[in-house]
Amino acid sequence: MINEDLVKNKLYDEFIKPTNQKKNFIGIEIEIPIVNLNKEAVDFNVVHKITDKFKNQFSDFKADGIDYDGNIFSLKNPKTDDIVCYDCSYNNIEFAMGREKDLFTINDRFCEYYSFIKESFNEYNHTLTGMGINPYRKYNNHIPIPSERYLMLYHHLQSFENYDDLTFPFHQYPEYGMFSSASQVQLDVYREDLVKTINVFSKIEPIKALLFSNSVLYEENPHLTCFRDILWEYSTHGVNPHNIGMYDVDFNDLDGLQAYLESLNMYCVMRNGVYINFPSMNVLDYFNRESVSGEVFCGGKYQSIDVKPSLDDIQYLRPFKFINLTFRGTVEFRSVCTQPIRDSMSVAAFHLGLNDKLDDLDELISNDDVIYNKGYTANELRKLFIRDELPIFVNKRELCRLCKDIVDLASLGLKERGFGEEIFLNPLFERIKNHTNPGKDLINSLNRNVNIEKIIEEYSKPCEI
Repeated sequence: MINEDLVKNKLYDEFIKPTNQKKNFIGIEIEIPIVNLNKEAVDFNVVHKITDKFKNQFSDFKADGIDYDGNIFSLKNPKTDDIVCYDCSYNNIEFAMGREKDLFTINDRFCEYYSFIKESFNEYNHTLTGMGINPYRKYNNHIPIPSERYLMLYHHLQSFENYDDLTFPFHQYPEYGMFSSASQVQLDVYREDLVKTINVFSKIEPIKALLFSNSVLYEENPHLTCFRDILWEYSTHGVNPHNIGMYDVDFNDLDGLQAYLESLNMYCVMRNGVYINFPSMNVLDYFNRESVSGEVFCGGKYQSIDVKPSLDDIQYLRPFKFINLTFRGTVEFRSVCTQPIRDSMSVAAFHLGLNDKLDDLDELISNDDVIYNKGYTANELRKLFIRDELPIFVNKRELCRLCKDIVDLASLGLKERGFGEEIFLNPLFERIKNHTNPGKDLINSLNRNVNIEKIIEEYSKPCEI
């Protein structure tokens, strides 16, 4: 057992204290599905060939992760900290761009990497496309990358049958990490702004659903524009709802945020380079035990093992909130689906612009009567706004005005930065004008009998400025 005060202090030191640093950087992660246009499973041999080709072309990149079969699943450029890797499986590629001061620098490098890799895949009749759910997922082999972390993660997601005392049903897609893709942004947030950042950005999650939804499980649920929300909420990550989704509370101060951290669950630790899974449990409960019974993969199968908690295990507390605190002193925004490729920077531009206009955004939302003061929480509104049809109580014209006011505010924040980054918001203004988002466009196109292949191609078009 570890003294509870020591655990609480460690949580503070890991999640809140790093925001003392005065920085102003942007980090971006873009996950993108790989599609085999032959309507067959993604050929992993092709993936490995292209990984090697990329490494030869961009010689500053070095192998940063090698799976148990000897294949590279992660490459890193130590000069820029850019990482090109595969996320969960070889069906999903990720571009994790090293932090920079402006979006143009990030965009230039991302476009260069993306174009090279896409053209390389084209030679094998494969492609990349900007969708939050792989449109050809039914053809793929959903096999995790044979590495310590991804085998552990998949084992955790598959363990849903072990939880029989919950009030919600699990979905039947434990492999969802292998076919769903997100666009994530990390921003430096100063400690004095931390509580307000979480409170205010939480209130615009319904608006983000309207602007960015792009994960349609079109053959099984053709009415949800952001099925990713469901995949996270009704999985083992959602055993404790505090670990996923929205905060759904207003924090008064850092003490309230600290208490929320103490309410989170953890489900794994590492010993001697090997992950150990155990049933999801509250972090304070974990450290209050002499030992915890878990499972470890050994000799080709899982075996029971007892683990003694160590204070350093805090590093394995990994919630997946829409707005996450990280160990790096950043706030990570992770509720947005992967966007059509040419619109990729719109996600970071939206958050970056508003981050410098927090007070104005707070006032705008606090005085809103278009979606708020209607009897619904922000969480409930998000669930309503990921559908292809708006609820009847919403005035569509007024809602578009609210969306435009928010994006206008983001544009003003970017203009004041002086880099010209507001150009990246143009796709959002177009979506507001047309009352749509990429998920709705996909659903409407399919309803008009447009071939999914044409949509895949359209959403894969490279960056244009």
